[in-house]
Amino acid sequence: MTHAAIVGWGKCLPPSILTNSDLATFLPTDDEWITSRTGMKERRISHVPGIELAITAARRAIACAGMSGKDIELVIYGSCSNDELVPNSASGVQQRIGATQAAAFDVNTACTSFMYGLSIGSSMIKTGIVKNALVIGVELISQYMDWDNRNVAVLFGDGAAAMVLQSSDQEYGVIAEKLQCYADSRHILRVRGMGTMYANLGVQYGQTSWDFDGQEIFRKAVQGMSEASLDVMRRTGVTMDDIALVVPHQANLRIIDAVAKRAGAGPEKVYLTVQKYGNMSSATAPVALVEAVEDGRLSPGNLVLMPAFGGGLTLSAHLIRWGERMTPLQVSDAELPPCTKTALEMVNEIRAQKKPGEAEAARLGNLSFSENRTG
Repeated sequence: MTHAAIVGWGKCLPPSILTNSDLATFLPTDDEWITSRTGMKERRISHVPGIELAITAARRAIACAGMSGKDIELVIYGSCSNDELVPNSASGVQQRIGATQAAAFDVNTACTSFMYGLSIGSSMIKTGIVKNALVIGVELISQYMDWDNRNVAVLFGDGAAAMVLQSSDQEYGVIAEKLQCYADSRHILRVRGMGTMYANLGVQYGQTSWDFDGQEIFRKAVQGMSEASLDVMRRTGVTMDDIALVVPHQANLRIIDAVAKRAGAGPEKVYLTVQKYGNMSSATAPVALVEAVEDGRLSPGNLVLMPAFGGGLTLSAHLIRWGERMTPLQVSDAELPPCTKTALEMVNEIRAQKKPGEAEAARLGNLSFSENRTG
């Protein structure tokens, strides 16, 4: 049987750090309030487009695999904050890395986009359609953030990670997964302003208003990730004792703690990045996995459990067996251009550019959706 081993990994995090104290300069909040509710201390703000983050992470992952761009047969770009929709973002990465013979497409399941892309890429390798795949998770949430909404502005950051999958006769890579969507709850996490329908209402591009029902999101996220985790463990006959590390989507420390408890994982088995990166949507889980490898938290053949959830409400859980190699075969020289501004300066520029007029705000706030009325 053919499997899809992870043979290359790389990340790209913008250098500029937005702290809780920075947020307190324009929001009614402070470090204690944010930390106690989310576990977050910092997050990154990008000075370059999201696709530049993706390309840098991709080049590092390809070098790690000891490959070149021309070897890549499939590019999957997971994101909900694409720089452009037509042409797709995956083709932009394909062009820049020189993957001239590759197929390329985007996946948008919000925060689970990388995980869904990992399933798709793995399945295409297992069925013989391609022999390798580059899967990317990247977000530039800062450009779409409602920076005047404390409930969401403290949560999100920018970043990217990429992984190269390759066919293998060893049982490495994704050995079981659970994908699901609570579509009846899609309205509890909605970004009003992202999509063509809003332009027809006279809303300025990039101006957003977030619907974010924190309590219901918490409940659904904990339920979905824990049940999905238990499902993949049950189907594979694996217990938590067999799992070396749990690398969850880093949406909120309280959510992570609740999911780990239900899945039977002690805190020593859960890998955290939420304190320094916040929620990078689709980039969150892969960045955490890359850092777990870099930090020496995994060994060859270890099992990793990766539960996630996102807008939709999509959810997933992946049971992954790491391969034999823990270090890169090559090191890429890919780097972002220098950043001359602080994260706070960039955020304040975004706030000034996207500040809604009264008419725009009213259009966004008054727009109704059928699921809101029917529950």
